[in-house]
Amino acid sequence: MDTSPAAQQYKNHRFPVEIISHAVWLYFRFSLSFRDVEELMGERGVIVTYEAIRQWCRKFGQYYATQLRRRRPRPGDKWHLDEMVLTIKGEYHYLCQAVDQDGNVLDILVQRRRDKWAAKKFFRKLLKGLSYVPRVIITDKLKSYGAAKREILPGVEHRQHRYLNNRAEVRLVGQKPNTLSVWGIGPGALRDTVLGPQNLIPVSV
Repeated sequence: MDTSPAAQQYKNHRFPVEIISHAVWLYFRFSLSFRDVEELMGERGVIVTYEAIRQWCRKFGQYYATQLRRRRPRPGDKWHLDEMVLTIKGEYHYLCQAVDQDGNVLDILVQRRRDKWAAKKFFRKLLKGLSYVPRVIITDKLKSYGAAKREILPGVEHRQHRYLNNRAEVRLVGQKPNTLSVWGIGPGALRDTVLGPQNLIPVSV
């Protein structure tokens, strides 16, 4: 693991660069809270508070997030799209999510609408963030997807079926608590701000 940025940035810290960089790497590499990282570091004999880890991530996080993006493999060319209903402050919203054929989360977007305009906005967000065009997109039979696809992705194959996009639906199961970070709260808020929603990087076991 690269322990840059420049060593002088780590001056006046109680811990050496190797420990700081490992804590920051843990937070951005895996879907952990600051308290989770505190516990993992404690198991390795490093007694550090989660508040110190939070400060490290704010100071050094952008560098490590950039490194993780560069190492992340290119996503697949088959996009599965689906959405679920959320209630936020008493109002209905729609959480849209796209995953590839390997189950990697490509992006998410929370919107108040569920129409052609909203679908076009999600397509544009995907294309801007991923910088490539998919071979196939798979959705349910919601008409707004088809209408938006004809304008934004006219040359891409579109498969619409009730069960074909089960991969996206499975990833949305249990997703509601994690979406708090989209609104800037919760343990993953800093990670989502720096890495973006694609921070759900597949973990090799």
